[in-house]
Amino acid sequence: MRIEILCTGDEILTGKTVNTNYSHMAQRLEEVGLSVSWGTTVGDDRESLLAAFRQASERADAVIVNGGLGPTVDDLSQEVAGQAAGVDLVLNEGWLAHMQEYYSRRNRVMPEVNRKQAMLPDGAEVIDNPIGTACGFAVDIGSARFYFTPGVPRELRKMLDEQVLPRLLKASGLQGVTLMKRFHSFGIGESRADELLRDVETLAPNGGVKLGFQSHYPQLETKLVARGGDVVELERDMAPVAEEVRRRYGNFVVAEDSETIESVILSKLQQWSGSVALAEMFTSGNIAARFAPHDDAEALFRRGVVARDLGNLMTGVGLDVSGASEGVTTEAASSVATALQAESGASHALAVLVDLDKGEDKMEFGGTVCIGIAGHNGGAVRQARLLGGRQWVRLGAGEMGLDCLRRYLLDLPVDERVDFEKH
Repeated sequence: MRIEILCTGDEILTGKTVNTNYSHMAQRLEEVGLSVSWGTTVGDDRESLLAAFRQASERADAVIVNGGLGPTVDDLSQEVAGQAAGVDLVLNEGWLAHMQEYYSRRNRVMPEVNRKQAMLPDGAEVIDNPIGTACGFAVDIGSARFYFTPGVPRELRKMLDEQVLPRLLKASGLQGVTLMKRFHSFGIGESRADELLRDVETLAPNGGVKLGFQSHYPQLETKLVARGGDVVELERDMAPVAEEVRRRYGNFVVAEDSETIESVILSKLQQWSGSVALAEMFTSGNIAARFAPHDDAEALFRRGVVARDLGNLMTGVGLDVSGASEGVTTEAASSVATALQAESGASHALAVLVDLDKGEDKMEFGGTVCIGIAGHNGGAVRQARLLGGRQWVRLGAGEMGLDCLRRYLLDLPVDERVDFEKH
């Protein structure tokens, strides 16, 4: 099946909004055994949209259109879809009632402008959106089946998994199920990972496991994908490959499947009825922000201290600021962590300190990262040096801090060298 993803919106076309919806859709299609042949981005212009719809209808069997289903004047997908299909827009009474109930549950009256969202091309199939007012729909344009989805990522992802992918799989004739195993690692670069896992696919009894990588610094995602008729058989075939990936990666695997490094840390703390406090320098509070979305964060996260320099950070945890004169060191990181643990009452405290220095060209940054952990087993420290731009050092420092805490909680070596370190 030839599939095209067509994303709409001036904000996407101009780069003001990063198009994460496209990457998510393309990845999910690959995971279920479908591939994308074309990816198109179009602004909020009727003539451009019409031309894009007609072109896609001539070369693709299925087209996923993302965006343009809102109630405002620049949301044009329904109107242009009807024009391309050669049909009028008609009011879908069922979806209008759905929207009115949506607002009623929130003790609000539906704005009249939202009525536009229930105007669909005549004969279109409704694609349910259980968490929003943007009605998805499917319609034939030329010889292609078009699937229209909202641009809100949360709504798109739910509709894609529950509504669009099952329709595409049925239309493609693909039978069976797809099994995917994911490993999230920190400290191994993509080139090294490729070397480490060379020939690992051959361990599958039937040779049906496919290996792939997706690098998004500071983490690397390693995927194992298998497709077949029976999930039990697929799990049996994948098991030896997955176990070998764990063995070769060793302590660098920070989480698997839907887990994250933060959820692993919080789960371990919960097992111990523990808690955590954070002291961050240069990371802008990004470590604390990563804990926040998790369900158990409020119960387990005691305190976060964010400061621009070591003096401010030490003041924030009740230490004498004169100790900052020694600069960023592992001793300073340990002192900050120990003071924060005592001050917050948390069972564990993590301090991440960063000392930046600028290269002569004023473009290359180096960062000395010092990490201190106070906890159940006497604490730990770690020092590393990262090179790159400000954001590279910022992301690397935060990830290394989290990884050190994960390793400490799991009784793994905290000072194991990572590929991103420089001397």
